[in-house]
Amino acid sequence: MSGSTPRILMCPPDYYGIEYEINPWMHKEVGADRERAKTQWDLLTTMLRGLGAQIELLTPQHGLPDLVFTANAGVVRQDVFVPSVFRHRQRQGEQPVFIEWFEKHGWNVAPLPIETSFEGAGDALYCGPLLFAGYIHRSEISSHTQLGKLLHSPVLTLELVDAHFYHLDTCFCPLAPGIALYYPGAFDEYGRKVLEENVPTLVPVVKEEADRFACNAVVVGRNVVHNAGCDQMAASLKELGFLSHPTPLDEFLKAGGSAKCLTLRLDGEEAAEW
Repeated sequence: MSGSTPRILMCPPDYYGIEYEINPWMHKEVGADRERAKTQWDLLTTMLRGLGAQIELLTPQHGLPDLVFTANAGVVRQDVFVPSVFRHRQRQGEQPVFIEWFEKHGWNVAPLPIETSFEGAGDALYCGPLLFAGYIHRSEISSHTQLGKLLHSPVLTLELVDAHFYHLDTCFCPLAPGIALYYPGAFDEYGRKVLEENVPTLVPVVKEEADRFACNAVVVGRNVVHNAGCDQMAASLKELGFLSHPTPLDEFLKAGGSAKCLTLRLDGEEAAEW
């Protein structure tokens, strides 16, 4: 399934909203402006297409407001799709929708063989040949060994200690082999040591920008698309030779998501090996 053109799965936010609370960012009384969310989603989609990405669309489903966050569908590597097993019942209806899409589009769907919870590319990110996997809030550590076997990848486990950074993709962003952004406060001392020992160029993001989900970015070659208002990170990207592409995504931050959450690499999360 891999190729030279980046392929990304997205889902229009037709039914997006804050209908329940399953992370510290979500507040039903605040809600979301669906029209504004649609405008922001369109801007993100246009930007990614302008950078050369091919966008494929999943049909929105009434009653599944978080289906828009396609990163949580599962993990793709080559022609294998490992579907998520959602921890919260409010999201469990998404699983058959994602599986059906991947089956219809030719992937080998490989479910985890044990009873566990695992939330896809939200908690499993390649940096070079290594697969970094987060756990505690949404994914169970028991999923990691099985994931490594299905994807034929070495897995490094990282405990997430701050509920505001409940998925790994909210606090860790591989840019290229051996290069990544991260928010240190999301990890325990052991997790920080694992990252420091296995990612030679590890660039910290300040808390104020981590809270804007600066690390929840989409990388397309040397281009990094991220939520607006992360100027220090943008400067760090420039020093590393990457191009920063800010775009407003605050309507999705209300649900605990941003650019990366809204996308799933169909050419494989290992595309970060570039």
